[in-house]
Amino acid sequence: MRRIAFIAVLGLMFLGFAPAAQALTNFSNAPSGAHYAVGFSEPVCTVSGVTVSCTGTQIEGVGHTNATVDLTVTSTISGVCHNPGTNSKVVEPFSKSISTTTTTELVPTKNGRLVVPTESATGTSTEEFLATFTCPNPNWTPEVTSNVLSFTYTLTFEGFTKPAIIITG
Repeated sequence: MRRIAFIAVLGLMFLGFAPAAQALTNFSNAPSGAHYAVGFSEPVCTVSGVTVSCTGTQIEGVGHTNATVDLTVTSTISGVCHNPGTNSKVVEPFSKSISTTTTTELVPTKNGRLVVPTESATGTSTEEFLATFTCPNPNWTPEVTSNVLSFTYTLTFEGFTKPAIIITG
């Protein structure tokens, strides 16, 4: 059943109907008066291969409050190890999540404007994973059956416990 769901998602991605990222801006988790500058809006994150790129933005009304942007990309890789005998039996399933995070510390300008740059992070490709993965028995051969990419983008203001912007996909 898992393989059928994965194939369905892949099919939708190839047709350009990949599930949209979920975005939420909550300026109650920001300094009072924070708002997007005129001509700017919530960042938009796109996926190309195993790389996630998020657009920049500008937020006004933050005073002297610093912020941190984190973009975490997780590759969840699943597969099986094969015994190379005549039947090439599946002998050991595996699943591993590998995360990459980029972090940017932001300081507002003297006018209380926070310039948020573009962010990008790259997950782990199937080829990169297979270059370092070994099955429990060195005679077995690994086969990746899925590599599912997910990401979380957050912008959190100093002194606040929750992010003002969160985008997941």
